[in-house]
Amino acid sequence: MSPIRILWLILCVAGVILPFRYFLKWFDENGWDIGLMVDAWHANAASSGLVWDLTVAAVTLTIWIVWDCTRKRDWPGLIAIPATYLVGVSLGLPLYLFLRSR
Repeated sequence: MSPIRILWLILCVAGVILPFRYFLKWFDENGWDIGLMVDAWHANAASSGLVWDLTVAAVTLTIWIVWDCTRKRDWPGLIAIPATYLVGVSLGLPLYLFLRSR
């Protein structure tokens, strides 16, 4: 495996562990109420800005993945879309780059 593919995998692992460490702590303290979590994301202007930044990044990544996979007929890359929305851009982007670099 090439060094860049190893780097993409390392970033995939970091993209899962780093955010989920905080999400799991939050769920432990507040329960599994997704609505309450969404409310917390908009607690102030700074956090709302980050939510919108990540939303635009996720939509942009999704469009790029669909366009690129359709153009190349490389369907396994589509797995990065649910990864993006179930975990985050922090997983979806390095996962797609990993899959694309094979």
